[in-house]
Amino acid sequence: MARHTGPVCRLCRREGQKLFLKGQKCYTDKCPVDRRAYPPGQHGPAQARRRKQSDYAVQLREKQKVKRIYGMHEKQFRNLFESAAKTDGITGENLLIALESRLDNVIFRMGFAVSRAAARQLIRHRHVEVNGRVTDVPSVQVTPGDEIAVKASSKDILPVQASLEARTRPSLQEWLALDEKARVGRMVRRPTRDDIPLAVQEQLIVELYSK
Repeated sequence: MARHTGPVCRLCRREGQKLFLKGQKCYTDKCPVDRRAYPPGQHGPAQARRRKQSDYAVQLREKQKVKRIYGMHEKQFRNLFESAAKTDGITGENLLIALESRLDNVIFRMGFAVSRAAARQLIRHRHVEVNGRVTDVPSVQVTPGDEIAVKASSKDILPVQASLEARTRPSLQEWLALDEKARVGRMVRRPTRDDIPLAVQEQLIVELYSK
């Protein structure tokens, strides 16, 4: 699947809830999800009135929702799921922990970017360092003890400043530490399911991929 390049608000409307893909704009009164609470397209209102979805449809929508929240391709998502399935523990929780541990998500959680898409752009443009080395790979898995920093020459660029000063900026997660002035953060420990503030049912994704 190619990366979505159209209006991201359509993705939120398709899932029937805000996925916060546009950062601060999602908190305004003009959010399309609030104004048009039905799927996009000419048959949207009719879809909203349809009878109960099949089990497969519910599982598929949950998978699509999580995939869109983290901005991933189907192949990337499937590979991460297969890796989570081979890891000791509960597969669904392992999947969410692996998603949260991606570099682009960590940048977003630290407040250096207003969204995961913005975090990926920072990384791709080589503004981010991991343990003192510049990387341009958003999918890098961050491990406990890793130091994540905005490159010295990029500390005062507008996107980073605007994100750190945003009124709607989420609070820092307990598994992360941050020196906002120095633009440096660290993963203190691996996140647990209780640390992940997402209203998703990961077991549905496991059931979908287990068919």
